[in-house]
Amino acid sequence: MVAEYGAPESPLSQSHTRMSLAQSLRDNVVYATGYLSGRSTGFPSSLSDVYAVLVSRLTTLVSLPLPFLSFLAFPFFGGYSATISIAFFWLTWQAAILSYGQLTIEFYGTLIARLCFLIPALAFLAFDCAIPSLSNGIKSRGREHSPIGLGREKLAAVAGIAIANVLLGVFLQCAIELLLTKVLHVKSVLRITSVVLPWNVLKDVAKGFAIRGVVHYVLHRYVAHTYESPIRTWHLEWQHSIKLPFSLVAAYDHPANYLLLHWLPAFIPAYLLRFHVLTWCTFLGLASLEELFVSSGYAVLPSSILLVGMAHRCDEHFSSVQEDANIGNYGRWGVLDFVCGTTCSRGGDVADDVQDEAEKHNVRSRARNAVKGAKSGAKGKTRAR
Repeated sequence: MVAEYGAPESPLSQSHTRMSLAQSLRDNVVYATGYLSGRSTGFPSSLSDVYAVLVSRLTTLVSLPLPFLSFLAFPFFGGYSATISIAFFWLTWQAAILSYGQLTIEFYGTLIARLCFLIPALAFLAFDCAIPSLSNGIKSRGREHSPIGLGREKLAAVAGIAIANVLLGVFLQCAIELLLTKVLHVKSVLRITSVVLPWNVLKDVAKGFAIRGVVHYVLHRYVAHTYESPIRTWHLEWQHSIKLPFSLVAAYDHPANYLLLHWLPAFIPAYLLRFHVLTWCTFLGLASLEELFVSSGYAVLPSSILLVGMAHRCDEHFSSVQEDANIGNYGRWGVLDFVCGTTCSRGGDVADDVQDEAEKHNVRSRARNAVKGAKSGAKGKTRAR
């Protein structure tokens, strides 16, 4: 007969239950032991194993950019060469996706793009400290711009916090992608499976820089400098504790400020336009180089038309904050400062930069000579007929 509900179990039933629990516990212990022992065999157990793992990781870093390099190559060829280049890019890209996965490609691509800022910035700092006489000669304000005056401890703190902030931005992006794809099971921020064409990359990069410029200007002007808030206090106490910038200062700020003022303006256009991962790497790489040169303090820069004026306005922004008078130059390109009237009075605006560059290269005289040459050539052809 079946025992009534609520009746106590018999000693035989209790013994059977305890045996079942013990057997289940033993099974779990055996499984966990086997799993851990299996995982432990994958850990390097000698120096040669460690070397092999490092070489494998470095090979991954080297092989990941290959599809991007082939992607950049085919716009310079025509006809069959372009077709072959596109086919090679598509095959290589699909192989990379299948081999590494979307998040791996996005992580390494983002990291490499940000290393375009970190590694040269650290090299610039080492150059400034190792050969100050030569460095001061190419700084826009000479010895005043040298970072040596900050002292060894301050420079170490600036370098450590800048590196930590850059890595924080990379890992935050990966965390967001993991949350969206693995937890919420929705689309990722970046696209990766489809093939993107070079002109679409250029178009999206231009849109991305425009959106990034507007967002950065608004946040930098109103949140970091106008209204009282912890962000403003941290910004003044951290980044603006440096009188004049050098490259690493672009990433030296309170972590919350760095994410708000630097990481977020770059991430918003990627989210709004849903960049392809190649577009994102191109955009982030160019933005990293912009930060590197504009905050470097050097007077000799790759682009004398844009970067020199941007670097000069960045220096004037830091100087205006130190003097606590006529604070301006909040934007990166200077266009919004020119439109909104927030250009520092001592420094020129973006229109002055273009005019100075035109006068330096005698654009007007060259244009007149070109027109005269075209007219004389046309008259010569008419007479010959």
